[in-house]
Amino acid sequence: MLREIHCFARVAERMSFSRAAADLGMSQPAMSQAITRLERAAGVRLFERTAREVRLTAAGKALLPYAEQVLESAQAFTAEAARLARPTIHLAYPPLVGTLAARIVRRLAGRTPSIGVELTVAGRGAAAQALADGEVSAAILSTPAPAQFVTAARFHVTVDHLAVPAGHRLAPRTKVAADELHGQVLLTPGSRPWAGLPGRSRMVADDDFAAALDLVAAGAGLLPIPQLLVRAIRRDDVRFVPLDAGDLRITYALAWSKERVTPELMALVQAVQDALWTR
Repeated sequence: MLREIHCFARVAERMSFSRAAADLGMSQPAMSQAITRLERAAGVRLFERTAREVRLTAAGKALLPYAEQVLESAQAFTAEAARLARPTIHLAYPPLVGTLAARIVRRLAGRTPSIGVELTVAGRGAAAQALADGEVSAAILSTPAPAQFVTAARFHVTVDHLAVPAGHRLAPRTKVAADELHGQVLLTPGSRPWAGLPGRSRMVADDDFAAALDLVAAGAGLLPIPQLLVRAIRRDDVRFVPLDAGDLRITYALAWSKERVTPELMALVQAVQDALWTR
């Protein structure tokens, strides 16, 4: 019946049995027979046919939207079945490296055969726990990763700006040097204090820079932040000042459990490495 409904919708679109048949790679008699079968099953005439034109009947006009819905549902069913049938891996990643995660998905989707990737945004603690529990296949974690995981494809994110409250004395500056941070509270999204920076560290849950910026706006501290985020964030209550702090950076790596190695996981490792080399 789905084939007949498809024929009905195509004839209604083209208003021609011959053109509709050509579109679907059928003969015109086969198209006419399909419409006749559908009309008999429905108990109504769908088209008025003359030697010169084809028109939808009132019943045909009323049933056409339902036919289109059936075809859309069938197409969605086929697409979802294909998605479920292909190999899928689950990757947890911090928001900071979202552009990299997107490149990885595109690379794996472009393989033959393709591999699907389910993405989960998660801070370091949540991602590591999900990886340990087998809820994700791999995770992008700030290093050092927990010792039970295998890691590869390390990369660095440079931290070259300082987020300060809009009314802070450093807000108008064009650049801030590291030694000017003595006595300041430095917010630390992650597991370790900022190496080489003076000031008092205040840990922020996981590597959640968005939550840390709320604390900056509230006057709870200053936040070293990568330019990657500076370009994506617009806030009136926070200013981003270039920070001269030498080789300040966050190092990430792809991590996975050595007990759960699959061909799809190895393809993910390769995709991450390729994405890092070809930006």
